[in-house]
Amino acid sequence: MSEHQVTLLGRVDCHACEVAKADLERICGEIGIELTVVDVDTDTELRAEYGDMVPVILINGEEHGYWKVEEERFRAALRSWG
Repeated sequence: MSEHQVTLLGRVDCHACEVAKADLERICGEIGIELTVVDVDTDTELRAEYGDMVPVILINGEEHGYWKVEEERFRAALRSWG
């Protein structure tokens, strides 16, 4: 599988963000992909674009989904990028 960039856009004190982070850490850890976590509240452009949608999952810089990790869909998306 080729190298992917997986990014979670979230915020501090967001329960859904913590759940998504745990899910992504587990899945990415299983397949050897590094997860980057970005707090949207530290960047005015990110907060304006994604603030109402967090958590948001990006694969290779493109929006994959938001609010929760759909594991089967996420794994399929990684395979399709490969």
